[in-house]
Amino acid sequence: MINFLRTPDSAFQNLPGYPFAPHYVEINGARLHYIDEGAGEVILCLHGEPSWSYLYRKFFPVLSKTNRVIAFDFFGFGKSDKPVSEKDCTYQFHFDTLKAFVEKLDLQNITFVVQDWGGLIGLPYAASFPERIKRLVIMNTGLPSGKGIRSLKELIQGFGFFMWRRASAGLMKKPVGKTIAMGCKTKLPQEVKDAYSAPFPDDTFKAAARKFPHLVPTGPKDEATPFMQMARKELAHWNKPVQIIFSDGDPITGHLDKFFNRLIPSAAKYPMIKITGAGHFLQEDKGEEIAGHIAAFIAKS
Repeated sequence: MINFLRTPDSAFQNLPGYPFAPHYVEINGARLHYIDEGAGEVILCLHGEPSWSYLYRKFFPVLSKTNRVIAFDFFGFGKSDKPVSEKDCTYQFHFDTLKAFVEKLDLQNITFVVQDWGGLIGLPYAASFPERIKRLVIMNTGLPSGKGIRSLKELIQGFGFFMWRRASAGLMKKPVGKTIAMGCKTKLPQEVKDAYSAPFPDDTFKAAARKFPHLVPTGPKDEATPFMQMARKELAHWNKPVQIIFSDGDPITGHLDKFFNRLIPSAAKYPMIKITGAGHFLQEDKGEEIAGHIAAFIAKS
């Protein structure tokens, strides 16, 4: 049985740009939070590490005019309950959470928007349950093979990730808002950094955030490796619409847009979009602009 902590609701009062009514669903005896705005075809947005649904707040005013837009917080993040122990924060745990969430809400014909760990979990999910997915929007993420560094090019490209993972333990001892700010090109106001830090009153709430960097597969025996390899195999035959949107200022995943464009056959039908002046957390830097691109993609696909 997994033990959870719950961030007091008072921690989330008066967050700038986040007026959305909270919604909750129970999964495995714990409370999972999501935003649910608008009506129409479903857009489901998945966050990564160490962010939460607050990252997508700029999408809602644009996309909820024509669509039902949902963004949930993985367990360990945002307004969702937080596992106490890192050993419970496995890849399978997060994958099963996503699966249960989609099934409980019975979401169909999803436009799946993924970034960072949202991609590492969401793309294997899409490959496993393609009948629920109508479109993919892939942003600043990857699908590591789990085969390690095999060339000088991969070594150079992977340097940013390995340096970040090495530093992650120290970063998680600081307010999470500082980590988010480091991954942005725009200067974040203190109240926005505080909003990103709000889910974590102290370090006991950060088990999932500490564990995520170490779940990225770098070897064949890593837990997530079979999921990544399966997703690569299935996406190599994917024929549903795909829009790739990456930023020009992400040292961790910024080079992987071309990987996805080569891997997924249907991606070639929709030119890759490069967001200028944005970092790893491109939704924070250029949220309204990206939402406009997603709206246009949906309209033409």
